[in-house]
Amino acid sequence: MRDTRESRLLLVLLIAIAFALITVDIRGGEDSPVDGARQGAATVFGPIENGVASAVDPVGNAIAAVRDSDDRHDRITRLEQDNAALKAKLGSDDRNTSRLKQLDTMLKSAGAGQYGIKGAEVIAIGAAQGFSWTVTIDVGSNDGITRDMTVLNGDGLVGRVTTVGSNTATVLLANDPDFTVGTRMEATDELGFASGQGDQPFRVELLNGKAKINKGDRLVTFGSQADKPFVPGVPVGVVSRVDPSGGDLTRTIYVKPFVSFTKLDIVGVVVEAPREDPRDAVLPPKPKPTPTPTVTVTVTPSANVPVDGQLQ
Repeated sequence: MRDTRESRLLLVLLIAIAFALITVDIRGGEDSPVDGARQGAATVFGPIENGVASAVDPVGNAIAAVRDSDDRHDRITRLEQDNAALKAKLGSDDRNTSRLKQLDTMLKSAGAGQYGIKGAEVIAIGAAQGFSWTVTIDVGSNDGITRDMTVLNGDGLVGRVTTVGSNTATVLLANDPDFTVGTRMEATDELGFASGQGDQPFRVELLNGKAKINKGDRLVTFGSQADKPFVPGVPVGVVSRVDPSGGDLTRTIYVKPFVSFTKLDIVGVVVEAPREDPRDAVLPPKPKPTPTPTVTVTVTPSANVPVDGQLQ
């Protein structure tokens, strides 16, 4: 519409009419003369409004869903993090339970042998130190550790200290090929020398070539002068094989160690030797033999064979 004098007068007239209708509608209340016109307009434009609303609502719902999805994603992420933390805690609790059990067993063994020990944790293996079987523990000279101290755990002999730093020390494991320890047989007191063979059983040379040895017999450390590098009475292992005696001055046997050298965690360094040789006091009780079941076979005579064994 062009901006002319007539159009301006028309606009002013329409505004005046609109105000007049609003005034009449307000003063009339429920009996307003324009109520019928309003209802008619609602009838005509209502479906259009509903259609527009229905078209717009999915968009609004989608936006709300996207917004809520971010909230749900955050909640899921938090739940996953909480779950991972719980699993880690449970795993940590399991490990702590295992370590407490190891510590408890070691303290009982040390108490049985009257050893004064300094507890330690294995923090590294000795791959970087050549082909020797060694581990690093988290105690050193600041903790009173010196060279040639005996190292044990709840199962038995672990090794001896070879190198000492301020806060760490290196332990040569008993299964190392350069490791040798004096041994004594349980009960019979037969003496020998055990040497490590890596992941194989210890090789023990008994001083008595005619010694009577049986599979299952057990050995402990014999001890050293001034209790270094070995204190007496520490469990070494159990006889797994006995070579036939060939009349030599010595006799060779093979001993399965009590200690699992690939599962070391909590160990103890003997910082005070016992006043007396504990002999076999540190050895665990011998396992009871498992009874062998006896099977009795009963033969039932065939129906076609008479009692006298003659065929009919």
